[in-house]
Amino acid sequence: MIRLLLADDHPVVRAGLRALFSAEPDMEVIAEAQTAEEAVAAAASGNVDLVLMDLQFGGVLHGAEATRQVRSRPGAPRVLVLTNYDTDADILGAIEAGASGYLLKDAPPAELIAAVRAAAAGESALAPAVASRLDTRTHAPETQLSLREAEVLGLVAAGRSNREIGQDLFLSEATVKSHLVHIFTKLGVTSRTAAVAKARDLGTIRKA
Repeated sequence: MIRLLLADDHPVVRAGLRALFSAEPDMEVIAEAQTAEEAVAAAASGNVDLVLMDLQFGGVLHGAEATRQVRSRPGAPRVLVLTNYDTDADILGAIEAGASGYLLKDAPPAELIAAVRAAAAGESALAPAVASRLDTRTHAPETQLSLREAEVLGLVAAGRSNREIGQDLFLSEATVKSHLVHIFTKLGVTSRTAAVAKARDLGTIRKA
């Protein structure tokens, strides 16, 4: 039996997932969480095999960091990200945090059920579109932003200054400027505005 924790701040989404998994003979939803903080706490109970984790929550803690906290404990459950976001920044953040899989919420039910079984068994479970994006990054790494560069540019898009970005990411202002130089070079642009626009078009960071 695969014991599941559903972590999503939308009750309707959790209800739909519970109904889907309840019909499977080898799955049981044993807990739900509407905040990332609740998810981290519930995952530490020792009764959970797999956490289905959204990335965006209403609280301070978001899904990628919650995934990192869940996976950092001994005997931690696996984490399968289930979200609406498919940007490079989101995907890389989740995978680097320790997620075993990454699916989009428009995935067919059969694909989601198969992904849960794969992730619970310790296998990688990636949506086809996500796998394709990661494959593209592997074959053209010189033109792809790193996770840190995507984080920096995401904060630029939010209107943060270099100083504020440094404070948010615990970087020196000089390091932030260095990241921006690399970002401009990779994207073939010469301004912050152009970098944000191109990164959004490429799906590197979220659209506004």
